[in-house]
Amino acid sequence: MTERHVLGISGGKDSAALAVYMSLHHPELPIEYFFTDTGKELPEVYEFLGKLEGFLGRPITYLNPHRDFDFWLRTYNHFLPSPQTRWCTRKLKLEPFKNWVKPSLDAGDTVYSYVAIRSDEDHREGMVAQHEKLKVLMPFREHGIDKAGVLEILEASGLGLPKYYGWRSRSGCTFCFFQQKVEWVRLKETHPEAFEEAKNYEKNAIEHGSPFTWSHGEPLTELEKPDRTNQIVTDFEIRKQRELSRRRPNPLRVVPIEPIDIDDLYLEDEGGGACLVCHK
Repeated sequence: MTERHVLGISGGKDSAALAVYMSLHHPELPIEYFFTDTGKELPEVYEFLGKLEGFLGRPITYLNPHRDFDFWLRTYNHFLPSPQTRWCTRKLKLEPFKNWVKPSLDAGDTVYSYVAIRSDEDHREGMVAQHEKLKVLMPFREHGIDKAGVLEILEASGLGLPKYYGWRSRSGCTFCFFQQKVEWVRLKETHPEAFEEAKNYEKNAIEHGSPFTWSHGEPLTELEKPDRTNQIVTDFEIRKQRELSRRRPNPLRVVPIEPIDIDDLYLEDEGGGACLVCHK
């Protein structure tokens, strides 16, 4: 019987910081870093993974699902995934991981999975281990590392934040349905081809009777209209300036002022309800 140590990287700040933390504090552990690749990620995610791989000095294994998004979309009768039916996470993220570690668990090996849940996230739980030999560990929670601590780790490593944090608050698929409406606007501005792909998926889904649109209560064809886009951006800027005006720098921190989390501006939990495996 042997042990495996695995750490999933989503392309987000927390899992990247955990990878850095573990490589610095536990270089003796043969940690296997992995990324479950849906094939629908932002280009900035792949760029950041390349930088992180260089820092770690170890390869990041890309886990690809046996069937792609289009296959599962057809299987689910062209109904888009939604907060109520998260088949995308189950089929494109969780199952590839389970298939990857299954041979080890079947052989009786112990698999330690390191999860980037922070000390300031008491309300969050990691993946529920469905096998007695799969052990879920949360080093950040154990060692009191919060959001500010994560930012300090990334800053000190020289990696900084992934570039998409300049206009988006989450990693994951380009058409993640947990995006705020302003993030859809920014997606159209930054990656218009990805926005058009999302529109086509949505149009096809509606034609097949899907009750869901990507953005809650509003198809992308309406959201992209100039008047509506201006309304969304104006509302966002008002919220942003209100938040900036109340912030005070902490000179004792490496990063004196935390970057604004878009979900915070809309009074939602970080990630907006998104699955941890996608946005962490």
